[in-house]
Amino acid sequence: MLLKSFRYLLFPLTLIYGGIIWLRNKLFDKNIFKSASFNFPVICVGNLATGGTGKTPMTEFLIRLLKNDFKTATLSRGYKRKTTGFAIADDDTTALEIGDEPMQLHKKFKDIIVSVGEERVEAIPQLLQQKPDTEVILLDDAFQHRQVRAGMNILLTEYANLYTRDFILPAGDLRDVRSSSKRADIIIVTKCKADLSEIEKMAIISEINPLANQTVYFTSLVYGKAYHLFTKEIIDISPDCGILLVCGIANPRPLKDYLTKHADTYDMLRYADHHIFHSNDLTDIKQQFDKIKTNKKIVLTTEKDAVRLEKFAQELTTFPIYVIPIEHAFLFNEAEKFKDAVTIFINSFKKSIN
Repeated sequence: MLLKSFRYLLFPLTLIYGGIIWLRNKLFDKNIFKSASFNFPVICVGNLATGGTGKTPMTEFLIRLLKNDFKTATLSRGYKRKTTGFAIADDDTTALEIGDEPMQLHKKFKDIIVSVGEERVEAIPQLLQQKPDTEVILLDDAFQHRQVRAGMNILLTEYANLYTRDFILPAGDLRDVRSSSKRADIIIVTKCKADLSEIEKMAIISEINPLANQTVYFTSLVYGKAYHLFTKEIIDISPDCGILLVCGIANPRPLKDYLTKHADTYDMLRYADHHIFHSNDLTDIKQQFDKIKTNKKIVLTTEKDAVRLEKFAQELTTFPIYVIPIEHAFLFNEAEKFKDAVTIFINSFKKSIN
């Protein structure tokens, strides 16, 4: 509550920052600032807020949807990587070279192209030059970066923090103005409760007030079975298991809610989003783990954190550290409708080229 009150005191700064963002968007809208479009299927996944809406799981959903029918590539900026410029992941690539989220995609989907580049307007031609058989590019977290005009924009907003109820930074979490939502083709309300009612669905759609060409979908998060970081052994999370949750993600609340339902108690070591783990963190984890007074106990982490912990293979191979995967599940039986919209876009775009 104190933090919330403090953020409201920053509202004058929000007005200044919001004015700058508004002006920037107007300059793009009037073509004073230039946006590049490509004669090629480009799908952007993004949000208006700072992290925590489920962009990477949505990118994974799209990869699973497309990779068997289209030569699929992802392009991210590679946040917090130690390199610069354009790069395509290969067998020797590490998370430090491309960032944790691209590395997560690279490890899970060996049959797609995973690339990074800060300047997407330059990276897209480089990607197509090096991988000319590419048939669709997924831009991860690029909605607010308007130098590229994607053919399809998918905007995510979290059920517990809809952009319609939020403020511009620093008073709120928005990094773009609410009116930018009009540039989206699809709006997805993520992290919904699984039993969201039809009445609440319609109320949220009314609040979002989509344009005639926009479609609103709703998803919840589904957690898969936890697997060991190195041995890939699968376990069930049971109430009698002592859990130390280790995570450096923007919004761990859904995972905490999941553990509250499936475990009697758990401890947590929380780090900043995209935290790069060091040896002293490993010491803290082991010390905190030792404090759990039960015979059956594990360390649990997210897939994004897992790619940053893999460098400690020597220390953790025999340690009970498990990874819990997440996926989006479309509510109201609308998964096929969403899939059709995406594939029709790609196919119609390809037809327009021929």
